[in-house]
Amino acid sequence: MSARSQADYARQPSRMVVGFASGGISDVLARAIAAKVSVNIGQQVIVDNKPGAGTTIAGDLVARAAPDGYTIWFQDITSHAINAWLYNRLPYDLVKTQ
Repeated sequence: MSARSQADYARQPSRMVVGFASGGISDVLARAIAAKVSVNIGQQVIVDNKPGAGTTIAGDLVARAAPDGYTIWFQDITSHAINAWLYNRLPYDLVKTQ
């Protein structure tokens, strides 16, 4: 029996999707976190603002992204607690996207 290790995770830049406009507090926090994560993983984390529809646009984009670990959803209470009660149908499943 032989032991194998997995390849290093950060082989390419990651994308942090933010459901709010540039310049707001969520954007500022996301950029600060992205900078720290970039240093820790040795690859750049790019902040991608996708505002609108109470963060639903960003959530849908992340839910449809390849499940490879290179897309991060920067969210707040709006994404899960409020939208789950506000909208009858969301384009993503809140339980499966966690």
